[in-house]
Amino acid sequence: MVFAWFKRNKSTPAKETQDEAPAPSSQGMAPAESSAQVLVEDAQASAPETPDPRTPAAALPADHLGTLGTAVSVTQESAPISTLEKPAENSAFHPRGEGEDSSLLSGASSRPSPQTAEEGRGFFARLKSGLRRSREQLQEGVAQLVLGKKIIDEELLEELEGLLLQADMGVPVTRSILDEVTQQVRRQELRDPAALQGAIRRALLELLRPRVQTWAPTRGRTQVLMMVGINGAGKTTTIGKLAARWKGEGYGILLGAGDTFRAAAVEQLQGWGQRVQVPVIAQGSGADSASVLFDAFAAARSRGADLLIADTAGRLHTQNHLMEELKKVKRVLAKQDPEAPHQIWLVLDAGTGQNALVQAQQFHEAVGLTGICITKLDGTAKGGVVAAIAKALPVPIRYIGIGEGVEDLRPFDAESFVDALLTGDPS
Repeated sequence: MVFAWFKRNKSTPAKETQDEAPAPSSQGMAPAESSAQVLVEDAQASAPETPDPRTPAAALPADHLGTLGTAVSVTQESAPISTLEKPAENSAFHPRGEGEDSSLLSGASSRPSPQTAEEGRGFFARLKSGLRRSREQLQEGVAQLVLGKKIIDEELLEELEGLLLQADMGVPVTRSILDEVTQQVRRQELRDPAALQGAIRRALLELLRPRVQTWAPTRGRTQVLMMVGINGAGKTTTIGKLAARWKGEGYGILLGAGDTFRAAAVEQLQGWGQRVQVPVIAQGSGADSASVLFDAFAAARSRGADLLIADTAGRLHTQNHLMEELKKVKRVLAKQDPEAPHQIWLVLDAGTGQNALVQAQQFHEAVGLTGICITKLDGTAKGGVVAAIAKALPVPIRYIGIGEGVEDLRPFDAESFVDALLTGDPS
């Protein structure tokens, strides 16, 4: 049979297989059953063997190499990029908050938004606790005023005036609140002394709401936020907390150690830089502050940072020569960008009371403030100074601080502040 002949001659050289095969003799053919068996055996013998998957590619027949090669190329294409490309080298600064040292950012991106209801309640609880002394003074004072009163008369208003002044709200705010209450009484909109607290709340909200203006860095453009304030107000700590917040939101942040006057100020800022994983541009103590911040701004621009937060030497608002240095810093930064510094924020200690108001007025006159951060509201009985500052200056209150933790520096919210100050219950 043809299959039997092919089996016997499959190793014959090509020139021999080209010869014409002799026709098989009909006399030598086997019965039908034997022919079928020979056909099966010949077919099994001529079929290629199935390769063992454990056999190396080089040992497999040539027919299977093409198939195996195709499978390997598909596997490589579907592999993760990180396993095929060389990892990027680490650097001291990763613009836009990227890089392997951005653990704070990666942690923040995996957490829920900070504006969730649960975190909002947690912050209000801390704010309520921080303003406890101020609230007790106002809440209990108003309760004593209206106790047994059936009408709102001149005597009650005089006592309310003294109470508001004790809370450090200042004369302008006190007069504004009393005028509003008096107008409501005359219009017979306010009769019940028990509703007096609600009238105070509305007056404070009307005063504070225009000062609520959020601000954040602009992506793709290097800006400068210059922080000013006296020593001990919490300026460097506020810088560190702001850096942590914005880095966690994905911004590229750089710090400039411009406070070269106070001992250990540079080291304190560098400590915050290490804590929140943000680079710090610094020189030695005694260096020219304007020169340090000029170099820091140039470094921030070359690295593609979104924001340079510039620390400055703490100074009293009465020290005119030091206030002139702040003006010099502004002029030097403007050589690189006419709009720099783009923001100038004053850090105030709420515990200083009405002195904080004087500081704000002097700094605003000297350098033109674009924002105010009020710290150390926890544990003070002078929370009313926030209203006094809002009344005196048309400057946004950007952040308030109610504790030592990074999360205790939060954007100013008028409703939450007034509720924590007056009642301790969110509206």
